[in-house]
Amino acid sequence: MKKVTKAIIPAAGFGTRFLPSTKSLPKEMLSLIDKPTLQFVVEEAVDAGIKDILIIISRNKESIINHFDKNIELENHLKEKEKFDEIKKLKKIDKLANIYYIRQDEPKGLGHAISLGKSFIGDESFAVLLGDDVVMGDNPAINQLIDAHYNCNSTVLGVQEVLPENINKYGIISGKKVSPSLTKVDNMVEKPSAENAPSNIAILGRYVITPKIFEILESQSPGVNNEIQLTDALLTLLEFEDVFAKEFVGKRYDLGSKIGFIKATIDRAINSEEFREDTLAYIKEIIKNN
Repeated sequence: MKKVTKAIIPAAGFGTRFLPSTKSLPKEMLSLIDKPTLQFVVEEAVDAGIKDILIIISRNKESIINHFDKNIELENHLKEKEKFDEIKKLKKIDKLANIYYIRQDEPKGLGHAISLGKSFIGDESFAVLLGDDVVMGDNPAINQLIDAHYNCNSTVLGVQEVLPENINKYGIISGKKVSPSLTKVDNMVEKPSAENAPSNIAILGRYVITPKIFEILESQSPGVNNEIQLTDALLTLLEFEDVFAKEFVGKRYDLGSKIGFIKATIDRAINSEEFREDTLAYIKEIIKNN
């Protein structure tokens, strides 16, 4: 079996929940203290052995391209100021991986965004990491899915349990457990109500998918919100291949939501040597005064 060395990261959304900040700044470039959220996602892929990454962007997202490119002027400025640690940080970014870009001209859904990567991926299985989902943990979430893919030679979806009130935000799966953390999927529903959902196990922004998906996406009809839904295409994929769901280990943050962004920022500060003491002291002060 070929190694999984390519990934697609969809990052073409408008980020309307973060307006007005995202009027000109892509939501994926909003920072958790000092690092854009998209960099966390790219680093996760790289830590899992991914060599080539295709980022799906839309208009006015050139700042994403600029972030992962060299900035000679800035490096020279830092060199003059003898800020060598900062130079090392910059050089690490532009050497992370081979990063490519393609523009999604219209917001036609996640499935449509993935379909744009057909020529980039070819006939290989590939990883998908959503650009506004960050997972913190010792073992990269996408690496856990890649390992599961090698074992079952099938598409693997990254899943975790969600609260009933959050079920209508995600694709929900059902199936039969084949191990404590692996389920053979028999059904998927995109954003069902809690009452109509087959379970509370949600697909959460991480996938390893076989190339058969591109053939399916070519003829996939629009679904929820009149968009080409990846979940619908994966349901069709079940007619041809087995699909598994891997319950990955790690703390996942939905950075498409404001509260998810707040939680991730606080946790990153608390887990940082530089900010932990001051952050905890400030939180205690707030609790005391409120």
